[in-house]
Parts: sequence; structure tokens; C-alpha cells
Amino acid sequence: MSQDFKQAALDYHEFPRPGKISVELSTLAETSRDLALAYSPGVAEPVREIAKDPDAVYRYTAKGNLVAVISNGSAILGLGNLGPLASKPVMEGKALLFKRFADIDSIDIEVDAESPQAFIDTVARIAETFGGINLEDIKAPECFEIERALIERCKIPVFHDDQHGTAIVTAAGMINALELAGKKLEEAQIVCLGAGAAASACMKLLINMGAKVENIFMLDRKGVIHSGREDLTPEKAAFATETDKRTLEDAVTDADVFVGLSGPDLLSPENLLKMADNPIVFACANPDPEIKPDLAHKTRSDVIMATGRSDYPNQVNNVLGFPFIFRGALDVRATAINEEMKEAAVKALADLAKEPVTSEVLEAYGLQELSFGREYILPKATDSRLLGVISSAVAQAAIDTGVARLPMPANYPL
Repeated sequence: MSQDFKQAALDYHEFPRPGKISVELSTLAETSRDLALAYSPGVAEPVREIAKDPDAVYRYTAKGNLVAVISNGSAILGLGNLGPLASKPVMEGKALLFKRFADIDSIDIEVDAESPQAFIDTVARIAETFGGINLEDIKAPECFEIERALIERCKIPVFHDDQHGTAIVTAAGMINALELAGKKLEEAQIVCLGAGAAASACMKLLINMGAKVENIFMLDRKGVIHSGREDLTPEKAAFATETDKRTLEDAVTDADVFVGLSGPDLLSPENLLKMADNPIVFACANPDPEIKPDLAHKTRSDVIMATGRSDYPNQVNNVLGFPFIFRGALDVRATAINEEMKEAAVKALADLAKEPVTSEVLEAYGLQELSFGREYILPKATDSRLLGVISSAVAQAAIDTGVARLPMPANYPL
């Protein structure tokens, strides 16, 4: 990052006033009557209605369009455990994206908790305020325990975006990349470098959609996760295979897919050369990928390449998923975001990449043309159709699986 860009980032967050979000009034508050209706004595009327019927809270308050973005700051971006206060710019940024892309009101909450259980208790006690909870930047393995407990305790959708948002966008891109490579998910040999929250969620979702667990080789800092290891967490043990592969070099030999959720420059050109024909490389470490696209293409002319960066084609970016997934879930008042809803989002996102690209997208990216292919396997973030197709797919899946409390809204598709 250049010094100019670093200063621009600081200025962006400081001016014209500190931060990226604010609270605005949604109704009139100008006259004495307005104030009497907004607060005492008028506010007593919705209070009485909600006391009689808890669902009335959705009629008389902002709950139904309000998502909390909550973190303990234990895994901030690629920066590590810097604490809850340092996570606030990221959480505000997430709230900005909710509003910008799906018109969802969002507030960031940074929790200074001494243990996972304290974090769980804190979030569970405030959950009634919100229509949904987006967990963010929580380290593994405690993030698994936290999400599981909150899903059980809360009556609203709880979604750890670092896990499932990453998985949904990765799976959508993977389906399209495999199609272009002439390969099938159920037959593909997949290497996953990294064994944290995002990696586990990505592989679980791919398995749910047809990948074979015996064809997946996951690696942590100690090498391939295999059935002979005795140092595995339950999350890692789910991917332990009977294999004599031990190193990354072993794993990538003849592999069809490499998914990197680890660190910079960890996939060497020599290892890329060992992969099968038409290799698919998702090098998603940010800001520096496991292998840079220009080096990958120089090494293999047949590689299909994706990264987490916006300055290269095929960006794997959670903003393609979470705003629209929550939009669909909120609009049918879903009690959870289940596997079927995630899979519906994957398919909707993958299918949209095959549609003709609109002029708004071309203009936003300064392009003359763009179409489904090796350098366009995922829609661009500025594609306004994302809101309609993903929210509708997620809402319908919620209805079909019985977690929706409302029918499909009359104004759908958005």
C-alpha cells in the first residue's frame, strides 16, 4: 500500500466527520405533536401492543430491518488479535456495506469479553434488539462455539460472515470455474491451504454441494490434515483423510483446485506446475495472495485464477453475498440462515455471472465488454441485480424449509 493510499484511507475515516455511519430519523420530529407521538405519552401505545403481541415489535419498531455487526476483535482482517476497539473501523465498514447494497440498517457492537462464554452471554442478552446478527472477525476455534451457541439461543438469524459469506462466494466461483475447466465438483481433487473458520466453512459447503471429502486435502501449519494425526480439533478432524500425503507439494500434485485461505506467497510456481490441466487457483489471502495472478498466468497459461482483491479479475468478495442473504432472510422473517438458504445463494450468484453484463457494471469498471469466462466467473459488486436474485433465492429457500415466518413479499423480486 502506498503512503498516499494509507493517508487517503485515514482521511476517508476522519473527514468530513469521524467514522462511516450515523443514525438518522425515519419520521417527523418537528412539532410538539410529533414529539408527543414519538415519546411521552404516545409511545405508550406501541409498548402496550408489543406487550400483548411480541410480533407487533416488527410493526412499530425498526427491529425488522436492523442487523448488529458484532466482534471481539480477535481476528481482524489479516491483522490478528488487536482487540475489540481496533475492530470498530471494520465493523462500521460492514454496516456501511449493509446499507449501501441492501438498504439494511446496521449498527456495530464491539464486545470486550474475557471468554467465549462471556461473549455468547452478552450477545444473547441484547439479541432481542435486532432482526439479525452478523458475527465478524472472531478467531477460530472459538468462533465455532460462539456461533453454535448463539444460533441455539437466539430466535433471529445468526451468521458468521467470515465463515459462511466467504464459503458462499467461493462455492459460486468454484462451480463456474469447474464448468469452464470441463470438470465436475464431485470428481475434483481439492487442496485447501488453511484450516481456520473460512477454510472449514468453504470445504463444508462444497461437500454439501457435491464435493467428496476423500478428495479434499486440507493443510494447516503442520501440513496435511490426515487421519493419523492426534492434534486435531473437531473442526479439523472432519477433514482428516486416509492418505500418505504430508506436504503441500504432495497435496497439489495432480490437484484440480487450490483454495488458499492462509498467507502471502505460499503457492510457489513449482507447485502450481504440479497441478492438473486447467488448474483452478483461488488465492484469497488479503492483501497479498498465496500466488500473484501475473506470476500464476506466467507459470501456467491454462490457470483459472481468483483472488480476494478488487484490482484483479475474479474477486472473491463477501459483499457479493451477505447484504442480500440478510435482505432475503429479514424480509420473510426467517429464524435462521440454514444450509439450504446458503446453497440457494450460491446457485443464484453463480447463475448471475452467466447473464449478459449490464451497462452500469461496464461503466463502473471502465470496460467495453465483459462476459462469462475465465476472467469473469463471479458478478461484480456494483451489479444491482445481485439484490433481486440472491434475496429472492434465499427468501424462497427459507419458505421451502420452514424457517420463514412470512410469505414471499409482494414486492419481490426487488
